[in-house]
Amino acid sequence: MKTLPLTLSALALAAACTTAQAETLTVFAAGTLGKSFTTLARGFEKLHPGVTVQPQFGGSVKMVKQVTVLHQPADVVAVADYSVIPKYMFKGDEGNKPTADWSIGFLGNAITFIYTPKSKGAKEINADNWWKILSEPGVQIGRSNPNTDPSGYQTLQMLDLAGRYYKQPDLEAKVLANSPESNMRDTETDLISALQLGQIDYLAIYRSDAVQHHMESIDLPPQINLSDPKFDADYAKASAKTKNGELSGRPIIYAVTIPTTAPHPKLAQEFIAYLLGPAGQKVIAANGFIPLKQPYAMNRDKVPADLRKLTVAWPR
Repeated sequence: MKTLPLTLSALALAAACTTAQAETLTVFAAGTLGKSFTTLARGFEKLHPGVTVQPQFGGSVKMVKQVTVLHQPADVVAVADYSVIPKYMFKGDEGNKPTADWSIGFLGNAITFIYTPKSKGAKEINADNWWKILSEPGVQIGRSNPNTDPSGYQTLQMLDLAGRYYKQPDLEAKVLANSPESNMRDTETDLISALQLGQIDYLAIYRSDAVQHHMESIDLPPQINLSDPKFDADYAKASAKTKNGELSGRPIIYAVTIPTTAPHPKLAQEFIAYLLGPAGQKVIAANGFIPLKQPYAMNRDKVPADLRKLTVAWPR
């Protein structure tokens, strides 16, 4: 009889330990982070036995609204345009309460077009004539929805900049004439198979995707590809009209945060620290992203202390 309480206590302790360790970390992320974050998820799980990381990918605005409007639980949110987090999460969205009060910019990227040897004009296209090839009759161009995904409106901003850069006022209109709404998806990665099958000829996408999928791509000038912060003032002259308002161009910087409603905020902090650390940065660089010398923190005083020390204050 004396051993029974001890046995029950041991079982209860074991159950408690198992419950504490068996946690699921939910990560909402931009579609272009799919390969990188899937790799990071598996690496994080190896360092945290009992933890399962469940990443979900899609257009950045769409993923954020799953938290802000649909109230779906997420521990980490990572977007392809840093402005998405303050716009929808800091201020509250559609009458809801704010769902975050800080963010960390952790990598850069560039807009490009990818194609295959089967694409129309593939043998002739280069960095000097790309817009002429993409404007030719019969060319089919895929892109993401500018109302749901940053690369969608960043593509429009890039084309606006290109018109100025090449002194071709009708450049954007001509290219978009070959990219009807039927060639749009919520996230551009959904169209990669269509490109590979020859259903479209070119796909507006990030440079990182070109690297990850071993695709041919156009090396657009930094003055228009939104990759270089030193052209910030020039990028701001471009705009994209969307259902969420008119959006000015800015350098592409991906950002991450932990929602105030996160079920596992401490574990989320550990995941972001892993992302910002050497192992995470190695995966990021290998997948074609542009590493930042040091992550930028927006509202740095509100960033959890363990993460704050890994960042510098946001420059703008």
